[in-house]
Amino acid sequence: MHRSVRNELSKALVESCPALRAPFARFLSSGIADGMDDKTPDKKGAGEVRSRLRYVVSARLSDGSLAETVYRPDEKRTVFCFLQDDKPRYEERITDGTQVLVPYSGRNNLIRHNVVRLPSRAEAYESEAALMAEIRSFIHRFVDVSPLFEAIASYYVLLSWVYDDFNELPYLRVIGEPGSGKTRFLLTVGSLCYKPIFASGASSVSPIFRILDAFSGTLVIDEGDFRASDERAEIVKILNNGHARGFPVLRSELSPTGEYNPRAYRVFGPKLVATRSFFQDRALESRCLTEEMGQRGMRDDVPINLPPSHEIQALRLRNQLLTFRFRNSGKRRLAENLVDRTIEPRLNQVFVPLLSLVRDDGLRRELQELAQRYHRDQIAERGMDPEAQILEIIRDIRAQNGPLAIKDIADWFADRHGDEYERKVTAKWIGWVIRKRLRLQTQKRHGVFVVADGSLPKLERLFERYGIGRDEATPEPSEVSPPEGLPQVDNGDVGDGARVVGSESLG
Repeated sequence: MHRSVRNELSKALVESCPALRAPFARFLSSGIADGMDDKTPDKKGAGEVRSRLRYVVSARLSDGSLAETVYRPDEKRTVFCFLQDDKPRYEERITDGTQVLVPYSGRNNLIRHNVVRLPSRAEAYESEAALMAEIRSFIHRFVDVSPLFEAIASYYVLLSWVYDDFNELPYLRVIGEPGSGKTRFLLTVGSLCYKPIFASGASSVSPIFRILDAFSGTLVIDEGDFRASDERAEIVKILNNGHARGFPVLRSELSPTGEYNPRAYRVFGPKLVATRSFFQDRALESRCLTEEMGQRGMRDDVPINLPPSHEIQALRLRNQLLTFRFRNSGKRRLAENLVDRTIEPRLNQVFVPLLSLVRDDGLRRELQELAQRYHRDQIAERGMDPEAQILEIIRDIRAQNGPLAIKDIADWFADRHGDEYERKVTAKWIGWVIRKRLRLQTQKRHGVFVVADGSLPKLERLFERYGIGRDEATPEPSEVSPPEGLPQVDNGDVGDGARVVGSESLG
């Protein structure tokens, strides 16, 4: 709308109907009128105006700067906050190129009810070290955890505010029985994280996908609140996909026409999780930095009930952390020199992002030692699997220069471990574990199946992965057949009538 026409309309409005003056003035100042020409807009033109509006919580602008939504609870409204000349500025909307960015309304149900907690403004902090000290002091005041995990949680808070600088993230997890302090930990640490999403109140998992996709914040969740097996499976899906960038969760959505269309939901981001037991999925378990709660009596100085000052202090720290994000987002990089090649690659994915933020050399060494301990625990846990027991037998047969025949391996297995399994030890089952679990190829030689020569180089890596020492061979009789009276194995299909390699089933 041309300025001259606007002035004429404003003048006529003032003279004819003072009651409509304020609403029309708001319309003219909204910016929508700027998209109109002198003609009456048709429906297409109105659609083009609406298409310029984009409702977001956070955005990286075309000039590389960040805009973040802040919520002013006293005014019950939201505005954008951004830095200009290292000073915070606030705007109700931001024009970025052809788009007009608008924050989610302060009347948004999730914001109004503290499901998602936002800063109220950007506040200055003395230094990064001083900010870290305040975060740790706040956690120590309200939560009783070990000193090392207290430090880990403090740096995890910091990591959450720059998480988009990394491609893989760890999860922070507490485990324990009801009453062990898990909920207090989630409330205290979660209230400091970047755009925390307190999802434990969800009646189903479905809203969590949408909230994560819309807010891209820190998921704070107690797995115990989702008892149904299908709900727990959905939570595990979020956790399995949310640790790395580029793995959205796909869900079918019902379209207005009644068709189901697939849609991708972004679930990547920091996550605080409380559980009552360890995850059955070892891959997911290995992505968690874990503290077992309730292992000792609670400190006397930890309040039983949270005082009102808890949220006041948390809001002040979120405000300071917003300034930290403005100054550091896009500048934090993965410290490749901290990668430890002696531990599992996944553990490096878990620890190195956190180590990249740690400035304290002593704490960095403690975290590296913790990573080594996690590595040893994983190897020890694998050592109790049938795969590890089979590898020990393979090692011992090789020490006697015997052929790695599947039947012989099964005989030795029945001799050593037959009483540990309810199922019958068969050569077919042992062959399946060797092929499908250990990924070793087998071939038929002289009428029996043996471990293929081409798979032998893989054994050294498998010995290392399962913690099998090459010089720890267990003494065995020179004959590979088990002694009389011990369980005999079913030879299954290891003879001439056996099927071709790779075609056997578990049986």
